Amino acid sequence: MVILLKTLLMSFQRKLLPVLFVCCLLFTSCRKSEENLIPAASSTLKNSDHRTLTNDFKDYWFSGKAEITSYKLSQERYGELRNGTAMTIFVTEEFQPDTQVKANQASSSTIPVLKLNQTKKYITGIYPYSVMTSTFSPLPNKAHALKVSHTMQEWCGHVYVQLNNKKNFEIESHSYFDGEADQRFELDKTWIETELWNLIRINPEELPTGSISVIPSFEFSRTGHQKLKEVEANAHLMKGDSLTQYTLTYPTLKRELRIYFHSEFPYEIEQWEETNPNGLITKAEKMKRMKTAYWSQNGTEHEALRDSLLLN
Repeated sequence: MVILLKTLLMSFQRKLLPVLFVCCLLFTSCRKSEENLIPAASSTLKNSDHRTLTNDFKDYWFSGKAEITSYKLSQERYGELRNGTAMTIFVTEEFQPDTQVKANQASSSTIPVLKLNQTKKYITGIYPYSVMTSTFSPLPNKAHALKVSHTMQEWCGHVYVQLNNKKNFEIESHSYFDGEADQRFELDKTWIETELWNLIRINPEELPTGSISVIPSFEFSRTGHQKLKEVEANAHLMKGDSLTQYTLTYPTLKRELRIYFHSEFPYEIEQWEETNPNGLITKAEKMKRMKTAYWSQNGTEHEALRDSLLLN
């Protein structure tokens, strides 16, 4: 019996050691990728830092089409997980930097931006939630997002928040909640959580790592009725052969965001996870993706395209 046990133990060790060896290699590889790919970045950006766009980038993003991706959503709200759908719509467009709106046409006074419209739809009991955040990031230079707007609607009412990048970050907020009605204030320029999604698509090597100051997502701040302000976070980038993981950990908020995207251009976002302060994890997993000029597909004959995105 003792001989049999020794034989089984030796066999188990022989099988386990290669697995441990591979795991160590993967861990070491990830660590090297994290240390070597991205240096620690400062909390602010200089508008004079010019960005060179590659030909691959221009071919993909200036093709006159948007990239639309649908996601299966499991959203935490009121201490429960809710089923729903999320969308990311990435598109380039001309932007008026003075009025900070989309330009009707390109001119000497406009600049190209990468815009992300991120939406969520889910049900809480009898009533629905609809969430949308728009982020406009300049392409010619390595500056912070020029504008971020956020709106959330449900049967109790709706809220709206807008950030404009001027001398400082100018923020305007409106809510139906007592004590949050109408606010105007300024914040010093620092990283904005939602602009990091755009940086993933532009060039992941520009993502900040290490200990940084970040303004958390407006969605998180509004649902948690927290004041919009910069918070200390730890940022990590772990590059793999197929997918790369970017993680933001907020110790004081007890919150963590993990975004998984392809390691090679055009760095499509496949899924993300958000660990909430109550421990529940919001998840979004890609369903379908397409590139199309959706703004011209507004006829009833185009409704069938929603089936291509697995949308109801």
